[in-house]
Amino acid sequence: MGEIILFSENMTHNNDPDFIKFAHKMADVAGEIARQYFRTPFDVEQKSDDSPVTIADRMIEQRLREMIEAQRPQDGILGEEFGHKPTGNGLTWVLDPIDGTKSFTVGRPTFGTLIGLCEDTKPVLGLIDQPVLHERWLGVTGGSGYERGCERGAASKAFFNGKPIHTRPCAELKQAVFGTGSPSQISRDDHARFDRLDRAARYTVYQGDCYFYGLLANGSLDLIIEDQLGLYDFIALVPIIEGAGGIITDWRGRPKTLDGDPSVIAAGDEGVYSTAKDLL
Repeated sequence: MGEIILFSENMTHNNDPDFIKFAHKMADVAGEIARQYFRTPFDVEQKSDDSPVTIADRMIEQRLREMIEAQRPQDGILGEEFGHKPTGNGLTWVLDPIDGTKSFTVGRPTFGTLIGLCEDTKPVLGLIDQPVLHERWLGVTGGSGYERGCERGAASKAFFNGKPIHTRPCAELKQAVFGTGSPSQISRDDHARFDRLDRAARYTVYQGDCYFYGLLANGSLDLIIEDQLGLYDFIALVPIIEGAGGIITDWRGRPKTLDGDPSVIAAGDEGVYSTAKDLL
């Protein structure tokens, strides 16, 4: 992992807090737990919404919550497995211990841990960690002050394993590689919606979990459209996509925040984004 931390160990909000270093520490801990269980026998339970959950999901989130409580007790926490602790200072950590639990259960390394930080409702820092492949994306929202821990003078505010990254230009949808979880995530009240996008794009790839968003930030994918997401599924992605020069909104073009709806459209280029949003 490239070294991108330049500031102090001080973890108090009023004295140049090193949020980036803290996010990395949490990702390191999460990765150790995920690797312990990856491709080993474990029970898979069904939650009330019929989504799967494993011992790794719960262990990771519990450990990250303990770290936040110990280091930053006034910060809020919103996690997939253990709910919401209200903020006492306007900052909220948003955690998805294993995004892509289905992939995790079958031994496919497209899952990842998502760690996001919001100031009020706005995502200002995001991290995707794929612990099996040892790949990590970090993004910060420019002008927020949370970029203080990034490399000095770097033009980009998104990083892959410590190196600045940028989305690729792709102005026409017919040249775009389009990713989504499944066609059912796009249908909503219009069952032809997915077909319009699928036909218009160069080709479509499926079920990449949070890994797809890292690939978009790296310039390997051009467009992602999904729906039925929880806050913990997308908050960490926003600073990464925006920091890499991309666009991420809901289907109506509104910013993705803690007040946001469950739809996402992310693109590396304004041209592809506009065309795809019109087709939606």
